[in-house]
Amino acid sequence: MIRNLLGAAAILALGSTAALAEDWSGQITPYVWAAGFGGDVTPFTGAPTLSFKKGFSDVTKDVDGAFFLSGYARRDRLVVMGDLSWSSSSKSGHLPPGLPAEGKLTQRSLTLLAGWRAVQNEAFTLDLLGGARAFSIKSSVTVAGGMMQASPGRDFVDPILAARANIALAPQWSALVYADFGGFGVGSESTSQVLATVNYEVNDNLWLSFGYRQLNVDYRSGGTVVDVRMGGPLFGATWRF
Repeated sequence: MIRNLLGAAAILALGSTAALAEDWSGQITPYVWAAGFGGDVTPFTGAPTLSFKKGFSDVTKDVDGAFFLSGYARRDRLVVMGDLSWSSSSKSGHLPPGLPAEGKLTQRSLTLLAGWRAVQNEAFTLDLLGGARAFSIKSSVTVAGGMMQASPGRDFVDPILAARANIALAPQWSALVYADFGGFGVGSESTSQVLATVNYEVNDNLWLSFGYRQLNVDYRSGGTVVDVRMGGPLFGATWRF
């Protein structure tokens, strides 16, 4: 009798462990990204190339709005993640010989990845992933109240490869390092991203993060060139479930 009860208890324990291993866990992170911009943009064939370098304090003067959100989920060693960013900025001024002009630039990017947890222990985890990043870059220029208008834009999708590492630093403290690279001439010539954060566990469900993110893209097609770098500090709050 006792042996049968012990056997049944062991089977139930194993079943519970297996069920837990098969359950999904996830997290969602809205964040603020204080990104500066730099690079070269040629909107269309024959247009002048615009070279620029702006820190975050300069960029905020022209920003109409911005939104950044990332998500992550795992079931046993299967992992999926995504990141959505949107920003819009506008600027007014004058073009020679003194004509009033207004310009607007809107960019959206969506990164979706899936992969495998290659390393897992109490001090360190490593995820290897693959997927795609979709870009949508729209711009508009209006001169002399509508006398001249242009609205060039480009949409493209890049395949990417990525790695994500989480390192335990101390009780309630950890570090996250993420890097990806892609493009390979499919959508853009190349795109890459690096992100590093230090994270503090407020409670079982809430983490606060501070770090740095940089996103690069080099797109060239049909006379359009977009070779830009966006980088700066970020602050995020992660809800785990």
